[in-house]
Amino acid sequence: MRQTLTVLGLLTTAIAVASVAAGEPQTQRHALRDAVSATTRTPTNVARDKYRHPLETLSFFGVKPGDTVVEIWPGGGWYTEILGPLTAGKGTLYAAAPWPNGVKSAQTLQAKDAKAYGHLKFAAFPWTEGQPKVPDGSADAVLTFRNVHNWRMGYQRDGQDYAPEAFAQMFAMLKPGGILGIEDHRLPESASDEREKNSGYIKVSTVRRLAEQAGFKFVAASEVNANPKDTADWKDGVWTLPPSYRLKEVDRAKYEAIGESDRMTLKFRKP
Repeated sequence: MRQTLTVLGLLTTAIAVASVAAGEPQTQRHALRDAVSATTRTPTNVARDKYRHPLETLSFFGVKPGDTVVEIWPGGGWYTEILGPLTAGKGTLYAAAPWPNGVKSAQTLQAKDAKAYGHLKFAAFPWTEGQPKVPDGSADAVLTFRNVHNWRMGYQRDGQDYAPEAFAQMFAMLKPGGILGIEDHRLPESASDEREKNSGYIKVSTVRRLAEQAGFKFVAASEVNANPKDTADWKDGVWTLPPSYRLKEVDRAKYEAIGESDRMTLKFRKP
């Protein structure tokens, strides 16, 4: 009888542990849904969810409410509007960008809504001596959306490619086991490497090489942000497509029908 009770006890414990483990991703999913549905988001940003798939993208990266997250180059704050509410109360969110102008949009969000964004911290990226930085080994996740091509093109550095330096700094920010999530405009592997310098597109192989040279291990790729309608061969680069519409009203309906660019979504881990 005692042996039977012991076995039943072990089975009950195993089932309970399995239930908790199964519940964790579900809880995380609910938190992500709530952040994507936050009423603090700008309506024009919400309208672009159909192109950017924030719920699926952040789920793929495995971002959790209690994480310390670094958003590299938040730009106008499209993802900040989601990551802020997601990490409020439990986690930490860094906005890291060229100092000091690059973080102004995130600072504006913080000033407007302390509840959703009061926990934001600000850092320089790429960092140089004397500027505020993300502490080494402090981040659970570093995320950057449509930016690696900018570093490759030398944006903010007089045309000089500083992508290797950028990846080295992101590697330093992360804890061992931390995640680097990258989304960017995808250049076909058959295209000339020269197109990475002026088109706004970049090859998956280039991003993987840069990440792996910095010490990252490739985890997985997702096609959640793929767009087969984008041929990536536009004369005016990726900015031909929405939301930039570089050609303004010329063939606007055509480009609107194509939608935003074809994008890679890549996940790496710091060993």
